[in-house]
Amino acid sequence: MTNLTNLSSARENAQIMNRFELIKRLTSKLHANEAVIGGIGNNNFDLWANGQRPENFYMLGSMGLTIPIALGVALAQPQRRVFALEGDGSLLMQLGALGTVAKTALKNLTIIIFDNGMYQITGKQPTLTDSCVDFVNVAQGSGLTQSYWARDDAHFEQLIDDALTKDGPHFIATRIDDKTPTVSTDRDPVKIRLGFMQALSIHR
Repeated sequence: MTNLTNLSSARENAQIMNRFELIKRLTSKLHANEAVIGGIGNNNFDLWANGQRPENFYMLGSMGLTIPIALGVALAQPQRRVFALEGDGSLLMQLGALGTVAKTALKNLTIIIFDNGMYQITGKQPTLTDSCVDFVNVAQGSGLTQSYWARDDAHFEQLIDDALTKDGPHFIATRIDDKTPTVSTDRDPVKIRLGFMQALSIHR
């Protein structure tokens, strides 16, 4: 039987961290009205739990669209730093977006991937990253040269600092545990959309 495992040593050596704590480290560094697009499910639940910023967009029921939405925001407002928070299952549905991000070469866009190797919210079924897909290899192969596995919490913070001060696009992949968020996002899509649009129009 063929062994499909070809995950890089960089991924295998990356420390398994916690999504809530990583998002906390990210949001603590946001002081210039940066936009954050939280992918469906646990990504935006933990983003919500870290404090509701008007510049946060909490996706509801749109699996795989975090990066395209963030790309649109970054294109429309090139002066604003934009962060896309996405899970492994959702990114696997939209891998083509990475090539589009590389082609547009937006200096203000950062993609952060939370990879626990499973579709956690639907029953912990394994994703392909559990066996044979390495997102940093895929991102680099798509043309995103600034793509890295965060080795640990300190390295993650260093990569965020780079994303906030240096030209992108940036791609940061993290390995996370399967801890369940303690809260869920207020599921009012109209309120979320209008609040986000107002925040982006105020801070031009």
